[in-house]
Formats: sequence, structure tokens, C-alpha cells
Amino acid sequence: MQIGFPNPVDVFVVGGGPAGLAAAIAARRHGLSVLVADGAIPPIDKACGEGLMPDGVEALHHLGVTVPEGEAYPCRGIRFVSEGARAEADFPRGIAYGIRRTHLHRIMLDHAAASGVRMIWQAAVTGLHPEGALLAGELVRARWIVGADGIRSRVRAWANLDRRGDTSSGAIQEKQKNLRFAFRRHYRIEPWTNFMELYWGRHCQIYVTPVGREEVCVALISTSQKLRLRIEDALGDFPELGARLEHAQQASNERGAITVTRRLRRVCRGHAVLVGDSSGGVDAITGEGLCLAFRQAALLGDCLASGDLARYQKGHRSLIRRPALMARMMLFMANNRHFRQRVMQVFESSPRSLARLLAMHVGEGCARNYISNGLAFGWELLRT
Repeated sequence: MQIGFPNPVDVFVVGGGPAGLAAAIAARRHGLSVLVADGAIPPIDKACGEGLMPDGVEALHHLGVTVPEGEAYPCRGIRFVSEGARAEADFPRGIAYGIRRTHLHRIMLDHAAASGVRMIWQAAVTGLHPEGALLAGELVRARWIVGADGIRSRVRAWANLDRRGDTSSGAIQEKQKNLRFAFRRHYRIEPWTNFMELYWGRHCQIYVTPVGREEVCVALISTSQKLRLRIEDALGDFPELGARLEHAQQASNERGAITVTRRLRRVCRGHAVLVGDSSGGVDAITGEGLCLAFRQAALLGDCLASGDLARYQKGHRSLIRRPALMARMMLFMANNRHFRQRVMQVFESSPRSLARLLAMHVGEGCARNYISNGLAFGWELLRT
């Protein structure tokens, strides 16, 4: 493959998934020239719950990207189901979208192209260079290199941004402890609700997200590699959901991925900077991965335009704080059955408690609200 790059670009984005495209779009909104390279063929798919929370929809709009009517299924809130108990709450404002990952990627691709982003597919980036990066054996001169190449980011390794090098036994144990396993499949069935549902089980959680008028996405997340839970096996622990899906036609093959909670000390070094999963992230149980990536991208676009990556480092740390807190709370529920059942009792007896938690989840309100909501929730737990 012969690729010529006679002219330098302002921004070279390694990775053309939603995070990379969001960063490219944000940079173009500031008038920067942008090249995106990825070894895959679009549209790029990934095993995920395919839910875009209201704050994620808002973050996407901030980038100028609008999801056309009919491409997504609007959802009004969240429903928790755990061992016979159920509780639900509407989002405090806005709506969420259930949307096939491939549809979202195509929408973002079209917007990036219309914005003037140049994209090259099936092209391997093989390393960084003092003047840019190496693509298909040729030097791409770029002022900034943006690593948006996912959880196993090569850009992160090349720029020496892995936490403590991630070679110590402690770091390896930490990654293994936080690592979780996800599988996703679509079923051809009319959605039975306009809520996103989260089913809590003994060894896993299952998300059900309507993504079309006759299709739902079912995503499973578990911690145990030894159990090797797959969707069909796990449904035995969720008889109500299993009965709904028993005769539904499978609309896609089961697809797997890993999810991990990971914090990096630094997300930029020299002319390299990270965004999305490559820059760390929170467990998929929060459903906040896309929103976090879009907000990081918007901030990064501002900082690349001003040349101030120190501000991005500081802002990145701030952006991940709330999702990280929610991840810890939800993972504690996942790993502690007795605590989870007490929480569900609170949610059933006091629906406002779940509404307050949901408001915190989507970033509604200020720090003072989070504190007061947390205290109120703690009081309800003590009374239960």
C-alpha cells in the first residue's frame, strides 16, 4: 500500500472508533487539520450495552453530532431488577438512546467526513516518531498524536504512559482484580419497555437496552473467568428475562470484550495524548464510557487548539471523578448480595432514592446535591 503524506497535519488520531472520531471532530471545530488512521474496516463494532445516557446525548450534541430520528430507540429511565425486587426511575432531564454501535459509528463517520476529517482505514500505525508517527512504513508529520486505540492502547505504551509501566506484580494484580468479562447479543423482539433494564444476579449483571422497534441488545458482564459465563448460560439465573427471550430470534452473533477500571497518572507526554479507553476508564456497569469519551474529546479539542495539554491533564482527572465514584458504588452492589438487597428495599419503598441516585449518575446537579443525596440515601439504608 502506497500512502503519501507530503504535508504535515496538526492532529494525527490513532484509532477510528467513537472516541477517535469525537476527538477528530472536536479538533476540526477549532480549525485544525486532522488525519485519522485505523487498521479496521468501518463501521467498527464492539461488545457493549449500546446505551447512550442523557449526558452522553448532550455531549454528542456539543460536538455538533445529532442522531437522526429512527436510528435510535428513546429510553426514559433505568429499571433495576434483583431476585424478585424491582425499582425504576425516570431520567431527571433529557432522554437516553439505545443505538446499535455500528449505527452510531456510521453517523459519526459521516459527520467527521463532512467536517473535513481525512480518514484512512486498514492502515497499521507502527510507532511514534519525534516528528509524528509511522503509518504503513511512512512518516506522518503531525504536531499532536492522539491515542484513541482502546483499552490495549499501543500509543499509551509507546509514549510510556502506562501506570508505573504496568510491569510490577502489584500493577498486574490490580489489573486482574479489576478485569471483567462482557458478552453481547441482539434479539429480534419488540421491546417490552422504554426503560433500560439492569438485572442483578449472583455472578453477573445483564443489561437489556431497546435499540429498535423490533430489537433489543442484551449484554452480560461478569467477574469470574473460571465460570466463563455466556449469555445463554446466565439467563438461567434470570427466569423472567429468559422467558421473554426464549422464542426470540437471535439477530447477531455473541460478541465478547473485556472491561476494566483503570486510572493513569498521566494521559499526555510530549506530543502524545490519550482519549477514551486508551486513557483509562471505568467499569462498563456504569454505561458512561461513551459519554466520558465524548466529554474528553471536547476538552481535548480546546486544549489542542490552545496548545495547553496541562489543562487537558487536569480536566481529564476531573471528568473521570464522578463516573469512577458511580462505578465503585455499583460494583460494591454487584459483589455484595446482602447490601444489594437492602438497597433494592430502599428503592422499592422510596422511589425518590433511586431517582436521586440516577440524577447523580447522569451528572445532574452540583457537588452539594451529591453530598445531600448521599446522606439521604445513607439514612434510608439505616432505616431499612
